[in-house]
Order: sequence, then C-alpha cells, then structure tokens
Amino acid sequence: MASALERQQAAFAGSMSAAASKIGGTKRALAPPSPSPSIGSTTSAAAVANPRKERDTPGASASGHPIVYSQPINTGTGDSDIAQMAYAVSWLRTKEEPQGYADVLGYLSGTNRPESEQEFFVEQMRRHPQIQWIPDPNLSEQTWRTGTYLHRPTIPNVRTKTQLLAYLQKKTDSSGVSVKDLKDGWPDCEAAISDLEAVHKLLVVRAKKDNVARMVWLDDSSLFHDIDPELKVMWSRVEVPAVDTIVQRLLTAQQKPASEDPRLKLMQAPKVEKKKKRAQRRTGKSTNTHMEHLLKDYSYMKR
Repeated sequence: MASALERQQAAFAGSMSAAASKIGGTKRALAPPSPSPSIGSTTSAAAVANPRKERDTPGASASGHPIVYSQPINTGTGDSDIAQMAYAVSWLRTKEEPQGYADVLGYLSGTNRPESEQEFFVEQMRRHPQIQWIPDPNLSEQTWRTGTYLHRPTIPNVRTKTQLLAYLQKKTDSSGVSVKDLKDGWPDCEAAISDLEAVHKLLVVRAKKDNVARMVWLDDSSLFHDIDPELKVMWSRVEVPAVDTIVQRLLTAQQKPASEDPRLKLMQAPKVEKKKKRAQRRTGKSTNTHMEHLLKDYSYMKR
C-alpha cells in the first residue's frame, strides 16, 4: 500500500497537469522583440516625417545655418533721430564747404520722408551744438528750407600751424590744449604738431605706450640753446658725492642744506599728549517754572 505522502504527491501532479492543459489552449505566441533603432535611422525618419522643420525653425537662416544674434546686423545709418543726427555730424565734419538741408537729408536717405518729419529734423540740426546754421543773407525771412549747415568744432578756426600758434598766444591761462579737441576740427593735425615741436614752438606731452600727442603748450624757441657735445661728455664724467656727504659738507660750512625739510623735524619730534580738560557742568536758572509743582519731591508724605 502506498503511504499517505505518496498519495498526496500523486494528487498534486494530477492537478498540475489538468491546469496546464487548460492554459495551453488559450496561449498565444509572443512576437520577437524588435531591435532598438539606431541614431541615424531615427534622424532620417524624423527628417522624412517633417522635412520643413529645420527650415521653419526660428533662428535659422534660409541656408539652414543658425543666425548668430551676438553680431549686429548692418542697418545702414539707423532709424532713430539720435543715430541720424550723429551720422549728420560725422558727415559735415568731412566737408569744408557749407551744405544745404537737402544734401544732408540726401546723405541720410531721408528725402522720401514726410515733410513734417524733415522739418522736425532740420529744427533739431539748428539746435545741435556741433552744427552751425548759416542763414541765407539774400532773404529777409528764413524758413526751415533756407540756409546752409557747417560743422562747428570744439576749437573753431584752427586748421593750420599759424592758426594754432595764434590760438595758443591768445590764451590767458597756462592750461594746455587737448589734441583730441584739435582733431575735432583738424583731423590731420599730428604732423603739424610734430613739425612745431621740432623747432621748439610747441611743448608736447605724449603717451608712453604709442607716443601719440595728448596735450600741447606754447613754447619759446629763444629759450632753447645748443650745448657743446664736449661739455656734455665732461658733465657725464663728474662724480657726484652721496647725499649724506653733501649735507655734512654744507653743515661744516655753516650752510643750510636744501634737502632739509622742516616738516621732517615736526614729524620726528615726540608727540606730547595733552590732557583733556573735564567739561564743567553749566548751572543755569531753571526756566520751567510752570512745572515746579510736578517736579517737587513728595516722598516725605509716604506713610
């Protein structure tokens, strides 16, 4: 006879076979997994699905390359009145003869603008500090179309060596003249400055980096004297004693050295600390007489 354990094992095996037969009838075959798409295939598929995506993307040019927004686009002379006025001043700076309003607007491509905008721009030109308006002498009444315009430099009427020397001679103070201000009305003044400096008619301060003239003063050529080269050689051979030796010799000769600064003695002298005086309290008459009854001491009335 079979044991109880064997009977249980046989019953379990029978139940498992019955369950397997039921499941097998409804089992479906699974499709094999598709391989993962590569990067190239996905890119090509996206391009085929939307071929105009790259061209229509904001920030891309017609050729497909992205636009670099850090580089400003050349828009000509600008549309704002401030930019237009700056270009007008720069253009008039290059002209030696006065120009009419039509010439200025023609350079700025503003002749096609409405008449009101042209008139407003001309009025602003007449108020600009760097533009000089010359009225028409043949007309008694001026309009916004009349007159000519000329650049007004920072230093007017200085365009030659003679004019520069005359301007410096008329100065009433010892201040120098900025070369930058000279170039505003005389752009090629550096050559003339160098020529005047060579003949000792100008004192020039130049930049150490590029030796460009920065400031000029009037010089006197009569104060310049040539020194004999032999004297220069002899002077270079003179042995100058030390400073301490010179001071000692001057003191021995009972002379005061020029290097002795009286301020140094004050700095080297010991400082004497001054005692601070105690401020005395002021005892004045009380003026709050109307509050005396409130300030009285009533402590003696306590029980």
